[in-house]
Amino acid sequence: MQADNLPSPFQVIALCKFRNIHKLHIYGPNPVVLAALRNSGISLIMDADEQDLQQLALNRAFAGAWVQANIVPYAGSVNFQYIVMGNEEIPGNYASYILPAIYNVADSLKGAGLSIPITTAISMEALGTTFPPSEGAFSNQTLQYLGPIVSLLASRHTPLLVNVYPYFSYIGNSAANSLDYALFRAKGMAVQNDNLEYWNLFDEMVDTVRYALDRIGGGGVGIVVSESGWPSAGGPSVATIDNARTYMNNLVGHVYSKAGSPKMPGRELDVYLFSMFNEDLKPAGTEENYGMFYANMSEIYHVNI
Repeated sequence: MQADNLPSPFQVIALCKFRNIHKLHIYGPNPVVLAALRNSGISLIMDADEQDLQQLALNRAFAGAWVQANIVPYAGSVNFQYIVMGNEEIPGNYASYILPAIYNVADSLKGAGLSIPITTAISMEALGTTFPPSEGAFSNQTLQYLGPIVSLLASRHTPLLVNVYPYFSYIGNSAANSLDYALFRAKGMAVQNDNLEYWNLFDEMVDTVRYALDRIGGGGVGIVVSESGWPSAGGPSVATIDNARTYMNNLVGHVYSKAGSPKMPGRELDVYLFSMFNEDLKPAGTEENYGMFYANMSEIYHVNI
């Protein structure tokens, strides 16, 4: 996290246990964090650092050393759920490195006798068409990189990670999306498409990605929502503690209901809430205000996890 005032990893893990948090997502290997996670019972998604992607892709020895340093010493006591090559890097300057990095790290894991799924995470910016959901399609700029990755994920039965923020969709087009639709408070259907009824923006966005995957032969690839949140301050009038509390609790309730989405009714969905803490080193504004906890571990707002 981009902050210099956070509690120690051991304090954070204790907080997770107290609050019944069983899964975490970290954005780079950190030996102190990994040590704190030993035998904690917490499952982990761990990203490779952005600055390592090129070497992981081009240098098999570097990939092997990375695995030996950051995964092997902890694999017996830390439950690695997924290793992520690139967070929102497609499209982007690092996009071409993601697929070879996945191959090299997978080979290094296999050589170490480990089997941990490797994937990548995208944002909604990877799509060229987002409405209506059934017309969801990845942009041409995205497809040249993501297409082969999706084929690999399908062959390995590994999900694609997707960061889903109804907040951004709402503020980007508030004329088309009501705040109640974004906050799971709509009293009725807001969008009807492909004989499906959408009552919240989150489901619409998730299904848009599913339709986009179908379009490139990736209909069998699962989705994990690796980030979703709502800022509590620092921006437009809708960035409030009350709206953040409402969104996060309604999202949790939606996930726990196991209702799935209109395209995949009854399909359980893993969702990671962003974020545990505010990040004081991020740019001023909403970016530093996604946390559920202050740095002193008191609640900014309560989420019924």
